[in-house]
Amino acid sequence: MPQALTRRTFGMLRAEPGMARALALAIVCGAAVALPVFSVFASFWRGGASGDTLQHLMATVIPSALLETSLLGLAVVVGVVAVGAATGWLVATCEFLGRRTFEWALLLPLAMPAYIVAYAYTDYLQYAGPLQTALRDSFQWQRGDYWFPEIRSLGGAAFVFIVVLYPYVYLLARTAFLARTAAMMDAARSLGQTAWQTWWRVNLPLARPAIAAGALLALMETLADYGAASYFGLQTFTTSIYRAWFSLGDRLAASQLAAVLLLLVLMLFFIEHRVRGRARFFTPTASQRPAARAQLRGRRSAGALALCALPVALGFVIPVLLLLRLLGPAWQAVDWARYARWLANTLSIGVAAALVALVVVLSLAYAARSTTRGAPNTLVRSAVRLMSLGYAVPGAVIAVGILVPLADFDNRLDQVMRSALGVSTGLLLTGSVFALLYGYLVRYFAVAYQTVEAGLARITPAMDASARSLGSTPFDTFIRVHLPILRPSVLAACLLVFVDVMKELPATLVLRPFNFDTLAVIAYQMASDERLGQAALPALTIVAAGVIPVTLLRRAISRASESGSHA
Repeated sequence: MPQALTRRTFGMLRAEPGMARALALAIVCGAAVALPVFSVFASFWRGGASGDTLQHLMATVIPSALLETSLLGLAVVVGVVAVGAATGWLVATCEFLGRRTFEWALLLPLAMPAYIVAYAYTDYLQYAGPLQTALRDSFQWQRGDYWFPEIRSLGGAAFVFIVVLYPYVYLLARTAFLARTAAMMDAARSLGQTAWQTWWRVNLPLARPAIAAGALLALMETLADYGAASYFGLQTFTTSIYRAWFSLGDRLAASQLAAVLLLLVLMLFFIEHRVRGRARFFTPTASQRPAARAQLRGRRSAGALALCALPVALGFVIPVLLLLRLLGPAWQAVDWARYARWLANTLSIGVAAALVALVVVLSLAYAARSTTRGAPNTLVRSAVRLMSLGYAVPGAVIAVGILVPLADFDNRLDQVMRSALGVSTGLLLTGSVFALLYGYLVRYFAVAYQTVEAGLARITPAMDASARSLGSTPFDTFIRVHLPILRPSVLAACLLVFVDVMKELPATLVLRPFNFDTLAVIAYQMASDERLGQAALPALTIVAAGVIPVTLLRRAISRASESGSHA
């Protein structure tokens, strides 16, 4: 049977050269994206001192990194579940003052990178910050006379991640709570259930898979972060990888730490996939109408408003105001020429990454569309799924996985050229724009592909058949039929990749060319040097760009609300 299937597959490929080219493209792209992952895992089997290095890491770095990462992750999961589930339930099931505004406003913290929020709060809440200084001046306190929570701590980092990442849970929980039907609520009341019992036994089980999936997504984002964890002085896996690579110059140790982190992330990705696969959301029909929202009045309405306003204020409004406060005194000292260069670097690399991702995504999307039969289609879709895993892999892991094979290639090429021609080629790929774009493609392929695939699904085979019957070539069909339909999806995909590249810090820090600074890198470096006033302008620029995808989400939610859809 397998032999017959193989013969049939090769027969298809010989009969249809286009299908063969599509399959070859998918295999090459899948292998290119898988290379960083295989490179990281290969560190476990390298000869020489590999075993000794791993044993040393297991005895020293890994236990502390695992403990700190686990405690941080646990605190973040508890926090995002509490905030995201509560706000999602209020917006979905209750009617109160400002509900329609909070429906999209609760998404605003998604525009704030965690490391930027960390800079803003640290400056204001630290011992020498305005708040503690004002308290000491007002009450004549000295050091030791009062207690104030330390912002640069595990708890401070957990707070920052919670106020930034809770929208992941909010989005999914809101959708799940909207799936309640009047029949469910009537059945619960007919069985004598109180409002609290109905929430606990009906609403919460309905939303539990969505809440769990959102929490796991927030956890993976926490594991991938470097800027905030490093700024707070935490020893997580990501900070340990960076320290081993740059501070200690131990490439093998960095690779093996990256491999351990990758194992943890892949395990979480598998769990999230299983949870998401079990989630079944129910869309009410005409005969199964959604349950009516509870009308909140007076104190209850005020309480709901305050509960929804607090995370928006902590995760977006207050950090923006604190950054503007920092920018005020530093405005006159801004070096606009350097800022223009950083902005140009950021814009150019963002546009380049978006275009590269778009070309690869469109090629693979059409490859998957053209191989609609048997094994070729399975192989193409498997390659696409493999490439989509990059979004779950931390940027630091991707960076290490790219630099290791590129450095080996550069060194071997240099040796060959020296021995053959007496010419040194140096590092052609390592620390180049190519390496940076490669890392971005691996990291954000899934973002662009899912967006373009959704647009491609609107193009039916009948459209292609009609175009061919009118004498259109495949290229003419793409330009005149496909492209107008795909234009919104293509623009959205490019925009999302562009914004993600602007915010990306770990991969950019490791892979960027020498003296090639982006706004994210500059904001991190200036904040690390306690030049927070100078870091405010690049940070605010990144935040302004981050508002764009939030606006897209807002429009999508508005359209869904108007149409009565809860999907």
